[in-house]
Amino acid sequence: MLLTVSGLPGSGTTTVSRLLSEKHGMEMISAGEVFRSLAKEYGMNLAEFGALAESDDSIDQKIDARQKEIALTHDNIILEGRLAGHMAEKALKIWIKASVDVRVKRIVDREGGSFEEKLKETIEREESEAVRYRTIHNIDITDFSVYDLVIDSTMWDQFQITDILSCAIDNCPHF
Repeated sequence: MLLTVSGLPGSGTTTVSRLLSEKHGMEMISAGEVFRSLAKEYGMNLAEFGALAESDDSIDQKIDARQKEIALTHDNIILEGRLAGHMAEKALKIWIKASVDVRVKRIVDREGGSFEEKLKETIEREESEAVRYRTIHNIDITDFSVYDLVIDSTMWDQFQITDILSCAIDNCPHF
């Protein structure tokens, strides 16, 4: 079974992916963790690294190529990342959404800092990513048509979302 979980920062994709991974005994691969670790290796925050990635397509291409390779060569995995649904051809594709205020509050709770500071960073990061996705892949990140399920994480907590998605996974005719 191949499952992709995508969404903007703070929407809950990593948490839900980990819970689904545990519940269904699936390996989880996170593009965000790869991106964050690369930013750290370069000694940059996410906004700075995103700006660098805008001028150096190889950063996104490395992450994307890895996801495509994993999607083609592994079974029983969850690919978690903004473009995971676009990188895997045959998968149950999920988008988790939430308002920017809810997402930024979650980011502040997770990372610390002020709401205003994290809001500014989040908006800059999302704008940077949107430019890169359009330029590199011709992908409009706001177009959800590639996804089989779109769920709003404002309405339910991570455990309820995991239960809802588990029901979909257990009843999906492709698996």
